[in-house]
Amino acid sequence: MSTSQNAEDSHFVVLQPEDNPQNMSLFRRWLAVLVISSAALCVTCASSIAAFTEQGVAQTFHVSREVTVLGISLFVTGLGAGPLLVGPLSEVYGRNIVYRISYALFFIFTFPVAFAPNAAVFLIFRLITGFCGSAFLSVAGGSVSDMFPNSTIANPMAVYTMSPFIGPVVGPLISGFINQNLYWEWTYRVQLCWISAEFLMLVMFVPETYVPVVLKKKARRLRKSTGDPKFYAPLDRQEGSLTSAILVSCYKPFQLLLFDRMALLLDSWNALILGILYLAFQAFPIIFEGVHRFNMQMTGLTFIGIGLGMFSAISTQPYWNRLFARESAKYNGDPPPETRLIMGQLGAILVPIGLFGLAFTTYPQVHWIVPIIASIFFGSGIYFVFTSTFTYLVIAYRPIAASAMASNSALRSAFAAAFPLFAGAMYDRLGTVGATALLAGLATIMAPLPFIFYRIGARLRMNSRFAAP
Repeated sequence: MSTSQNAEDSHFVVLQPEDNPQNMSLFRRWLAVLVISSAALCVTCASSIAAFTEQGVAQTFHVSREVTVLGISLFVTGLGAGPLLVGPLSEVYGRNIVYRISYALFFIFTFPVAFAPNAAVFLIFRLITGFCGSAFLSVAGGSVSDMFPNSTIANPMAVYTMSPFIGPVVGPLISGFINQNLYWEWTYRVQLCWISAEFLMLVMFVPETYVPVVLKKKARRLRKSTGDPKFYAPLDRQEGSLTSAILVSCYKPFQLLLFDRMALLLDSWNALILGILYLAFQAFPIIFEGVHRFNMQMTGLTFIGIGLGMFSAISTQPYWNRLFARESAKYNGDPPPETRLIMGQLGAILVPIGLFGLAFTTYPQVHWIVPIIASIFFGSGIYFVFTSTFTYLVIAYRPIAASAMASNSALRSAFAAAFPLFAGAMYDRLGTVGATALLAGLATIMAPLPFIFYRIGARLRMNSRFAAP
């Protein structure tokens, strides 16, 4: 049906100002963002919270330490696979129902992890819980863009972007204290309490924000209140089945990676950095327990450096807002998406600086606070890189924003799942200095990407069949 026909059709339900999620009160929108972000933090915290349970799991189930590392890798694998399914579901049934069902299942399936009778059950349900919690790594970004226009999306997107990456840093802090003083099972019992609180907040404070579903619900209300069955929303007349949408969701992200060089390189850059972050959950115990003789809870506290770096970075958001406002004014309110890569340029510099600093301060004669200070730069770089890249992908690939984020999530999760598996062998072979310096070198190789795409991104988008013009 054409736009003119829709306008003439009195039964066609259109978006009115009072229905628009962007017209909700600022308090309500920010409350929803904070709840969604804290729920995402809880999910990603669950990925790394297993880091300090490995010794207890190995002793309880009589398996090798290498098998217990799968507790992290399988959870992250689930996080990467889930968006391929939940993305299309959210575009048919809305964001809210996906949040609630996925979090309810996340809560239910954490029980077999906390009370696992053997290693197989423990590992299988780690994979399943990762899959269930994955909605907050793909759908949640859509909720933020639903509630805020491009001109004001920077702050809420920054808060949401940081929360899934603060989560892996918080995990070892919590897990270190619990496993130093209690049995490893208490790690997941504490997590169950947190998940239940997050679920209640999702139900109470997060409204439906996906406009097609908002219109579909409005049409249903009008049919019921007027008794006229002719009222309809665009989603009511949408052709195609949910199965076909899921199939498209499964191949579209990989199609984007295969045929769009810019998306592939940016996603690979993000994947490398997240892989290094997850490798740190194996590397920090080697560095601080092996070299500096820390106990478990003290080693958990060493991750504060990365977290402090992230919080320091987000405190600079007002500066970036002013910079983007100047860029917006320069382009009459419609700046190119490439302006978002300016933040990523700083992150590209800070990440290798932090890693090289960490590498060359892991000698026993160097005070333990020095590598933690170096990790602050790494944490700040992580925030700048991911905030920049996520915002750029959502704006540059707006027609397929969900697929763009799903491809990013899938590749990131693949690296994050794989890196912890070879961390022990790499550090045994190369030592703390050589292994960390190798990671810093890889980050340095990828560092020019935001500078290159800032210059030629517009031309690449013009030639892309996926990107917005």
